[in-house]
This record gives sequence, structure tokens and C-alpha cells, in this order.
Amino acid sequence: MPEQIKTAKHPRGLYVLFFTEMWERFGFYLMIGILPLFLRATNKGGKGMDNALSIDIVGTYVALVYLTPFIGGLIADRYIGYRKSIFFGGALMALGYLVIGIPGSNALLFAGLGLVIIGNGFFKPNISTLLGNIYNREDLKPKKDIAYNIFYMGVNIGAFICNFVAAYLRNNYNWGYAFTAAGVGMIIGLIWFAFGQKHVKHADIIKPVQKEDMAMSKIALYVFAPAIIAGTIGWMIPGNLIGSDSNDAFIFACVPIIIFYFGIWARCQGLDKKRIGTLLTLFGVAIIFWNIYNQNSTALTIWADTYSYRETPATAEKLLTPFGFLQTVNTKPLEVPVIDEQFRTSLGADGKVKTAVGLNPYFQNLPKDKWPAEGEDLKLVSTEIYQSMNPFWIILLTPVIVGLFGFLRARGKEPSTPSKFAWGTIIAGLSSLVMVFACLSTDIYHGKVSSAWIFASYGVFTVSELFMSPVGLSLVSKVAPRRFTALMMGGWFITTSLGGKISGILAGFWDQFDNKASFFAISAIAAIIAGFLIFPLAKRLSKVVDEATAQND
Repeated sequence: MPEQIKTAKHPRGLYVLFFTEMWERFGFYLMIGILPLFLRATNKGGKGMDNALSIDIVGTYVALVYLTPFIGGLIADRYIGYRKSIFFGGALMALGYLVIGIPGSNALLFAGLGLVIIGNGFFKPNISTLLGNIYNREDLKPKKDIAYNIFYMGVNIGAFICNFVAAYLRNNYNWGYAFTAAGVGMIIGLIWFAFGQKHVKHADIIKPVQKEDMAMSKIALYVFAPAIIAGTIGWMIPGNLIGSDSNDAFIFACVPIIIFYFGIWARCQGLDKKRIGTLLTLFGVAIIFWNIYNQNSTALTIWADTYSYRETPATAEKLLTPFGFLQTVNTKPLEVPVIDEQFRTSLGADGKVKTAVGLNPYFQNLPKDKWPAEGEDLKLVSTEIYQSMNPFWIILLTPVIVGLFGFLRARGKEPSTPSKFAWGTIIAGLSSLVMVFACLSTDIYHGKVSSAWIFASYGVFTVSELFMSPVGLSLVSKVAPRRFTALMMGGWFITTSLGGKISGILAGFWDQFDNKASFFAISAIAAIIAGFLIFPLAKRLSKVVDEATAQND
């Protein structure tokens, strides 16, 4: 029997899921923050890869980690339930992080990444669904939006603190310790979840398959099988069309999936056709948004590492040094990687990094008058700490944006969901425009720019995220025809996955952009144009959203 809860309080299940998700996101974002740095590093067990290869791997990882929730959500929905999925997925993720933390061959790295990708597919969609089920009681429905805001804070607390832990461990020990910390965090989350079972088990309800639901066998036949075949063709074709075999395989695999979704739209009639069409329109815009979002683990990590002036003021240095959050660099000659042009890595056949004598890469575009004197050190903010800017801004700006929408709602002027999508996409484009100005502010090949630029870019983007991200899954649940809800939820995750892969593809060409401003300008222009194209459609799309919501109610 579900626990009895006074209407004045949130159920304890919220806090069970809050801390479980906080620890899971601690590991997830720790991984996102250091993976590209680890792949490029040559010290302390790093893989010594060039920019293109490391970003190719990161982009593929991000794409797949956002794709598997479609499959994991369907399996939980129809067969094993949400709690088992959370335990199974969390255990796989913890194991994956621990495997990556073991020094050794690339086989261990890719095995660990695979475990995390599969585990996330079972964990990510189902903990959110479990929370929604808890608040489906009539007396709790009015608190549902507040509950998700509280839950979202747990996500961002985990995302904020993890990068400081990663910086301490990899600076003072090695990369393996940092990945191990992600695994330990996931294990803590699972232990917390296990002890809180009595508060959430009543919400673990497997929905019986309805006659209008598409059978898993058909989904496998019409979605997964064509995608696997197309992806295999993309991998095996001679040469590369889009930079690498993995890029070709992923984009090829997406083609039959996109055709499948447009086929659903083409076969529908009346309001159902309008509902699917509305979602597909907004999905297309969301891909551009997610491309910019996922630059935090690709282009913006390169920018923070190489082009941002990361020295700390003396006061901050005194505060941060005891905690081990700072990197130490000096002009003492050291071994730097020698990249093999064919294999795009400095690792030799013996697994050892091939090096030559040189200077720390941080000095490659730092004016000599800012170099430390011989025998002295520079203390730098660790690159992964820049990943904490986004959750910092979310924690700071969420009350502001929620308050703004509440103020407009009280006056009947709150933007519709399609309008929020339009504004969110435009504002995301403006965050890339900030980076365009950062590129133009100096000669970045012979000088670094202030960290204030990337800090401002994250701040602008966070506003766009607060416009779009919270309404995405809610929109799908409101607008999708009942018989297609699970498939359209999958479509939303696919847009996230596509955006992540496109971000990786673009960043893979980073070294080929002589003018870095043009790199960020591509995303800025695409987002701003896409956002403005939504406005003429907003009224019609809003009408479909309202009709669909009324029909579902």
C-alpha cells in the first residue's frame, strides 16, 4: 500500500529519487567533463589522441548514451518495470566507470563505454517515469511541476560538484581515480535507492500493452533492423563521407529511423496527423538546440583547455590550491605527444605514448611576457571545472525564469510551448554568437582570451535550456496520440542523440577551421534562423497542442 501523505508535504519518494539521480548525474557528468581531456592527455594514463579522434569518440558516446533510453524505456514499460530497470542500468553504469578506470588497452576503454551506454538506457528514462507515477495521485498532481523542479536541482547539484572531484583526483593521482569516483558515486546512489524502496515501490506499475500499441516485434522489424543494416553499410563503405566510419555509420543508421517517423505522419489522418506533424516540426528545431548543448563536451572543452586564460588570481589560488583543484604548469621541458597521422594517436603498438621534448601545450598561444620565470609555476583552473558553469547558471537562473513565466502567466501573457521552443532556440544561437565574438576579440593563435567569454556563453545558453528542456518530454506526453506515445518519446531521445552526434561531427573538423569564429557562427546562424522560422507557425502549432491536450484529458 502506498504511504499516506499529507497534501501539504511532498512524498518521501521524491527525496529517494532526488538523491539517487543526484549521484547518478554526478558520475554521468564527471564522465562527460573529463572524457575528451583523458583521450587527449599523455600523462597519468591518458590516451594521447589528436583532437579529431578524441572528439569522434566523445561525439559517438554522447549520441549513443542519449539513444539507448528509447529502448530501455520500452523494455521497462512493457516487461521488467521501472525499479528493476534502474537497478540494472545503474549497476551496468557503475561497472562501466570502474572498467574505464583500469589502466590498460583501448579495449577496456571501449568495453567500459559500452556498459555505460547500455546502463544509461535502462536508468535515465525510468527514474523520471517513476517520479511521474508517484505524482499521478489526484492530491499530488498540483505538486508535480514543483517536484520535477526539485528533482532537476538534484541533477544540477551532482553535475556541479563532480568536476571539482574529478579535478582533484586526476591532478593529485591519475585519470583512473576520477573514473573510479564516478563508479563509486553510482554505487552510493543505488544503495540509497535500495534503502528507499518502500517509498517508491507503489509507483512501479507495468502498463498492460494496449491493442493500439505497436508490438516490440514490429518496432524491431521496422525501426531497429533497418537502422542496424544501414549503419553497417555506413561503416563498411570505402573511405569516409563525414570524417570517420563512426560518423558515417551513425548518420546512415538514422536515415531509416527518420523515414519511419515520417511514414507514421503520412499514414495518420485528421488531428492525429496534425499532432505528429507538430512534434516532428519541433523535433527538427530541437536537434539544432541539442547540437549547441552538447558542445560543452566537445568544442567548448577544447576552447576552455586551449584558448581560455586559465590562470587564477593570487587570492583564488590560495583558496583553491589546498583542495587540489588547480593544475600546475611551468616552462621546464617535458615530453609532448607525437601524433601518428595514420592512426591519429600518440600510442604506439606497445601501448606507450610516443613523445618528443617540448613545452606544456598551454604555452603554445600564451604570449611570452606572461610565461612564468624559470623555476616558477603557473596555477591553472582545471579544464573540467568549466563544465560546472552550466549547472551553476541553472541553479542561479531557475528561480528567475520560473518567476518570469509565473509573472507572465498571471497576466495571460505566458508564451505558448512552440513560442518557448522558438525563443529557446534563438537564445541558444546567441550563446554561440558570444563565442564568435570571443574568437574575434584577439588573435587566438598567439594569445588567449578571458574565461569571462565562455562563462557568459554558458549563462546565455542556460536561459535557452530553461525555456526548452523542461517542456520537451511533457510536450510529447501531451501531444502524441496515445497509441504512439512511446514511439514519440523515443523520437525526442533521438533528437537529443542526433544533436549530440552533429556536435561531435562539427567539432571533429575543429583543427580544419582556420577561422574559429566561423565554427561557432554555423551553429549560431542555424539556431537563430530555425527559431525565427517557428514564429509564423507558432499560433497554428499552439492550437494543435491545445486540442491534443484537451482530447487526452
